[in-house]
Amino acid sequence: MRVMTMTSSKINPHILRYIEMVESGEINSCEDQKLLVAYVRKCFETEDIHVNSKQLEKYLALAKYFPFEKIFEWQEFVIALHDCTYKSDGMPRWPDLFCLIGRGAGKDGTIALESVCLMSPYNGIQNYDVDICANNEDQAMRPLKDVIEAFENPANIEKLKKHFYWTKEAVQSRKTRSILKGRTNSPKGKDGLRSGIVIFNEIHQYENYSNVNVFTTGLGKKAHPRRSYYTTNGDVRDGVLDDMLNTAEGILYNGDPDNGMLPFICRLDSKEEVDDPDNWEKANPSLRYLPSLRHEIEKEYQEWKRSPHTLTAFMTKRMNLPQTFSEVSVTSYDNLKATESSLPDLTGKQCVVGIDYASVTDWAAVRFHFRNGNKRYSFGHAWMCLQSKDLERIKAPWRKWAEEGRLTLVDEPTINPDLLAEYIQQQAKKYQVKKIAMDNNRYALLSNSLKKIGFDGRNKDQVKLVRPSDIYKVFPVIENAFENQYFVFGDDPIMRWAINNTKVMRGSRTIGSDTGNFYYAKIEAKSRKNDPWMAEVAAMTVEDELPENSAAGLPSIPIMVW
Repeated sequence: MRVMTMTSSKINPHILRYIEMVESGEINSCEDQKLLVAYVRKCFETEDIHVNSKQLEKYLALAKYFPFEKIFEWQEFVIALHDCTYKSDGMPRWPDLFCLIGRGAGKDGTIALESVCLMSPYNGIQNYDVDICANNEDQAMRPLKDVIEAFENPANIEKLKKHFYWTKEAVQSRKTRSILKGRTNSPKGKDGLRSGIVIFNEIHQYENYSNVNVFTTGLGKKAHPRRSYYTTNGDVRDGVLDDMLNTAEGILYNGDPDNGMLPFICRLDSKEEVDDPDNWEKANPSLRYLPSLRHEIEKEYQEWKRSPHTLTAFMTKRMNLPQTFSEVSVTSYDNLKATESSLPDLTGKQCVVGIDYASVTDWAAVRFHFRNGNKRYSFGHAWMCLQSKDLERIKAPWRKWAEEGRLTLVDEPTINPDLLAEYIQQQAKKYQVKKIAMDNNRYALLSNSLKKIGFDGRNKDQVKLVRPSDIYKVFPVIENAFENQYFVFGDDPIMRWAINNTKVMRGSRTIGSDTGNFYYAKIEAKSRKNDPWMAEVAAMTVEDELPENSAAGLPSIPIMVW
C-alpha cells in the first residue's frame, strides 16, 4: 500500500485515486498521462491551490441522474481539477481543459455531466451559460440531447422539473438562470454570447481559430470563465488540434508554463503498441469498464490489419495516433515483391497505355498495360529532367537506371512531350495499343505530340482524360489485384521505387462525413517521385477496353527496354 505523504493529503481523494492508478501501473497509461499526474502532484506541492471538496461531491452526485453505470476515475480527475480546483485568489487553477481521448471513452457523457454541474446552484454563479460548440449540429447537440434524455427519464422527470426547464433546443436552471445550448459555426447570434464556459466538441475539425475565437470572445463577462476542448484525433493537420497538442506537449515535456491549461492526453505511445490489446487502455481509460466497446474495437482491429487504408479511423480515432503515409502505403512488401515475376512475350497483344506527365521540369512516365484474365502485365519507361530543382534530393540510383536503359536523362529545361510520343509510337509497332489514358489537366501539354502519332484527345475512343473520380472507381480493382498478387511488372526497380513513394489518401469529404473514396499521392513531393506508378493507375482506368484474354500467357522472356 502506498504511504500517504503530507503533500498527498492536500490532494482530494478523487484526484489522488487516478494519480495512483497511473503511478502504480494499475491502469495502462501513456507517457503523457504519467507526466501529467507528476505535474499535478508538483503543482499541489508548490502552489497555494486547493480543491473545493464539497462542491466536487455535489457535482459528482449529479451523475445519478444520468444512465452511467459509474463515473470513471479519469472523469473524476478531470472534473475535480478543471471545475473544482482554485488558486488562493479564488480563481480556477485550470480554467482550460484540453482532453484528447479515444472514441467511445464517454466524451459526450462527460460534456453533459460537466454542463449540468456548472449550470447548477453548486457552482454558485448566476447566469453561468454553457455553450457547446462544434462544426456540425449533431456534435453540438449530442451532449445536450444526453442531458434532456436523462432529465426525461421517468425516474427523474418530476424532481428535475423543479430545478430545470428545457425544450429540444436548450436547458435552463430555474435557480441560476444558466442556459445550456448547442451551437454550430453559423455566425448568427455569436456576438451576443455571454458564456460562463465554452465547450468545444471535436476540435480536430477546425482548420484555424476563426470560429474558435468568435465563440470565446464572450468569455469574461461572467466570473470564472472556462474553456473545455474535448476531441479525438483527426485528419486535419496544422490546424487547431495540432496547435493545442504542441502547447500541451510543451507543458508536459518541456516545462512550459501551462497558462491555465490542463493537458489531458490519452493515446498510444507508438504505432507498434496497437498489436497488444492491453495497450488500448492508453488511448481509452474507460475501456476496462466497457466490455461491449472492447469487443467492437477488437473487430475493428482485425479489419484494420487486413486493410489499413480503408479503416484509418481505427488508429486516428480509437488510438489517437493518426496513421502516417508510411502506414498507408499502396500495398505490402510481399505483394510488391510478387510483382517481380517474369513477363511473358507480349508481342502482338492488345494493350492500353497510361501516361503521367505531371511536371515538364521533373519526371514523366509511360506504361504499357496488358491483361490475361485476372493477371495484369505492365512495362514502361521513364524520363528525368537533369535541370530539375529537386535533382539533389533524389536518393534513388537514377544514374544506374539510365545506364541500364530504364530511364532517359533529359538535359534540357523541360522534358519534351515528343519523347513520350515517340516511345509510344515505337512500341506500338510491336503491340496493339487500344487506348491512351492520362491526367485530364495535363493533356494540353501532350496534345500536339499525341496527334502526331495518331491519338486525338477529342476522340474518346482513342484517349481518356482521367479525372479523380476515375481513380476512385478503379482503386478497389487495384487493391484487389495487389492482394491477390495479380500484378506482374518483371524486374522493374523504378516501378517498385515509385510505388514505395506513394501513399493512399482519402477522397474529398465534407465535415462529419466520409466519402469512402481513395486516391494516390506522393509521400514527399520533392524527393519521392511516383510518376511510373501514376502512369499505371491511369492505364488501369481504361483496362476494361481490353478483352480479358488479350494477353494470353506465353513463354517468359525478358521484356526489351528502350
